[in-house]
Amino acid sequence: MSDRRVSASRFIAAPANEVFALLQDPSKHASFDGSGMVQSSRGGSTRLEMGSRFGMSMKMGPLPYRMSNRVVEFDQDRLIAWAHFGKHRWRYELKPVEGGCEVTETFDWSTARSPLFIERSGYPKTNLRAIEATLDRLAAMFASSEATDDDA
Repeated sequence: MSDRRVSASRFIAAPANEVFALLQDPSKHASFDGSGMVQSSRGGSTRLEMGSRFGMSMKMGPLPYRMSNRVVEFDQDRLIAWAHFGKHRWRYELKPVEGGCEVTETFDWSTARSPLFIERSGYPKTNLRAIEATLDRLAAMFASSEATDDDA
């Protein structure tokens, strides 16, 4: 954990634009979320871009809640990040490589309103595990679509 960021990277067997299209659609976020907290999208943008606002229905343990987010970083097919009222960010960076792309997901609390609360609550470690699970899910989603494409 350096500079109040944790991240992990993973090769995804799909072009960056296809992976980015999934990240850009909040109605798909629950399908790849590795934290188990994202339940569904609710209102707002259906195709995210800089400044887009979108809501998510979330769940922490047995407790449901709602979260409103805004896209705070954006470069089509390369970078997307969003934040909510706490100002910490979830960032996805995509880099084309042979056979697909490398996706790096980062939980960045350097911009947070309460970085010490985040650290003392253990969120960096928890979020790193969720990031790794998210990247595994993304890889599996595109691996299965690649297998389907190969069978056609």
